[in-house]
Amino acid sequence: MNKTRRQIVQAGAGLGVFGWARAVSAAEGGYDMALALAIKQYVGEAVVRVGKVKLDVAELVENGNTVPVSVAVESPMTATEHVKSIAIFNERNPQRDVARFTLGPRSGRAVVATRIRLATSQKLVAIAQMSDGSYWSHTADVIVTLAACVES
Repeated sequence: MNKTRRQIVQAGAGLGVFGWARAVSAAEGGYDMALALAIKQYVGEAVVRVGKVKLDVAELVENGNTVPVSVAVESPMTATEHVKSIAIFNERNPQRDVARFTLGPRSGRAVVATRIRLATSQKLVAIAQMSDGSYWSHTADVIVTLAACVES
């Protein structure tokens, strides 16, 4: 098998494009693979739609050790139509699944707030599960100037 240098370079480029396309298709919504996997474990095979959820976090965070985050979901919070749960995921922390909240119709409002640690600048995703089984999301990019929770 005598291969020319050009054939080897073309084959290598083809494999690179194949690997890139596979990674892009696996990372749903433009998320990295680990984040996409964490979200898939939460929602299963359900389709996650954008809307109804408002993730409120500062775009620029000075200290990643304590970052205030709140999530609000549009819902009447009645017995027949309410938010069942809200989850927050991140892209770059050692644990992708940051927080989960369980709600019900007696919660009154579908709003949760907490503080989280962020290892570095990254994407946050909030996903709400509704009583009808649908999932809704909102994504925010956060720039962190002083990192936190970095494993050594």
